[in-house]
Amino acid sequence: MISGKTALIAHIGYPTSTFKAPMIYNPYFENRGIDAAVVPMGVTANNYETVFRSIFSFTNIRGALITMPHKVTTLALLDSASVTARIAGAVNAVRKEADGRLTGDMFDGEGFVRGLIGKGFAVSGSRSLIVGSGGVGSAIAASLASAGAGELMLFDVNSETAEALAGRLRTNYPELRAETGGNDPAGYDLVVNATPLGMNPGDPMPIDISRLDARTLAGEVVLKEEKTAFILAAEARGCRVQVGLDMLFEMIPAYLEFFGFETTTADELRRLARIQY
Repeated sequence: MISGKTALIAHIGYPTSTFKAPMIYNPYFENRGIDAAVVPMGVTANNYETVFRSIFSFTNIRGALITMPHKVTTLALLDSASVTARIAGAVNAVRKEADGRLTGDMFDGEGFVRGLIGKGFAVSGSRSLIVGSGGVGSAIAASLASAGAGELMLFDVNSETAEALAGRLRTNYPELRAETGGNDPAGYDLVVNATPLGMNPGDPMPIDISRLDARTLAGEVVLKEEKTAFILAAEARGCRVQVGLDMLFEMIPAYLEFFGFETTTADELRRLARIQY
């Protein structure tokens, strides 16, 4: 039930057809009697800045969930951002303060790492390949570094983007070995697809699957399907996997705290969610 008192959280990105967050947050709000709602809002890149500012002029807006392709762009539109967001160079959550100022944070990486730890993956000293150095890839890299990863190989079709991320990581985590340029998955403990590849039928694989070791954990961020072609191929190679929804469920408790709502556990969110594909 949406009323005139309902606090709105905009879910901004494009295309909205892949969004799963409303099917997790809204059942939770209903179950707990919290008068709030997550509302999908499809916004393309060409008019994003104008629409973003307009949305936050609403008096009943609490904040926003930011997803592709706007995570990097949004950082420059804020009044302040967390250290994690600045290292990642992106945000996925924006909160409107009482005085109207906008504060940003980034929870993709925290959710991804929480999911890994829950699966028994040893992050400390691990070697990881992250394909994609945009908003989500940068966040995952920052959180892996914070959790004690030993080596990160960063690959992006735009080499300058990967180099810039590596530089921020080296500055903040001088003991971390951060390199760029290669996407051969052989020999890594963790391989992450942090690109949009898998959103559309027929997308190429982010890596050469034939080079993926069975001992490697393969992680995904795409939410269009529970198991993307990359995840299915990794499973066929004998790999353990982490699907995109795992990251989403694990980060939502931190989101709820950020927005000032009563928080919960990933297990309760899974029990209440009404996911559709």
